[in-house]
Amino acid sequence: MSKAIDCAVAVDGQGPALVMIHGIGARKTGWDKVTAALKDRFTCVRYDLRGHGESPLPSEPFGLDELVEDLEALRRKLGLEKMHLVGHSLGGMIGPAYARKYPQHVLSVGLLSTAAFRSEQDSANVRKVVSAMEEKGIGPVLDTLTQRWFTEDFCVAHPEVIQWRKQQVVDTDAEVFLNVFRIYAETEMAPWLHEVEQPCLVLTGEFDGGCNPQLNQQIANALPHSELVILQDLKHAILIEASERVIPHLEAFYDTVTH
Repeated sequence: MSKAIDCAVAVDGQGPALVMIHGIGARKTGWDKVTAALKDRFTCVRYDLRGHGESPLPSEPFGLDELVEDLEALRRKLGLEKMHLVGHSLGGMIGPAYARKYPQHVLSVGLLSTAAFRSEQDSANVRKVVSAMEEKGIGPVLDTLTQRWFTEDFCVAHPEVIQWRKQQVVDTDAEVFLNVFRIYAETEMAPWLHEVEQPCLVLTGEFDGGCNPQLNQQIANALPHSELVILQDLKHAILIEASERVIPHLEAFYDTVTH
């Protein structure tokens, strides 16, 4: 296993630690609206995954285990004894994987727009996207990705946001982007999700093709203590397209787990 990377971090607010983990080719700033809503109750910690944003580039390929160790290094650096974790997409795999390895440090886990229990066809579809990017480059596949991430109405109404999200991907080192996409494609949490004992919020968009409600129902069923929320009419990029719809569910969940 390669050495943990000292990831770029932003900390705001007061109260119990709430660590937010972004997805593929995204940035810690994706959690800004959530932070604004919750920082009066939580110490909100956002960080850039290795090779993303302001975090250092890794020197070699890495897997989910390394991303878990980066989070553990961050926890130690900040001196957090216990923390709530919430992750989107790939971040929704890092959070539970961390909770499984370091349960003593985790109060709850939010699994947003993530996948497990994928069928052979589901897995093949995700691998196809990776193969297409490996063959053609990331740029030509970006439109396919943004169509999977955002609803058509949002794309029409907010072309500048779509462009901003695409630019984040373009600005991410291509090897790193493909590496994290492979982790997302190849990680299967089904065999071990039942070991995650902390309270969990499982949340996804109704029309998220890769992280659909059926898979999320299976995720919720596998976790010993979970609740499932399906956001109507949304696809994958729920934090960007509809933070204002995600936040009340996070608040309600934290009301139940912190009292």
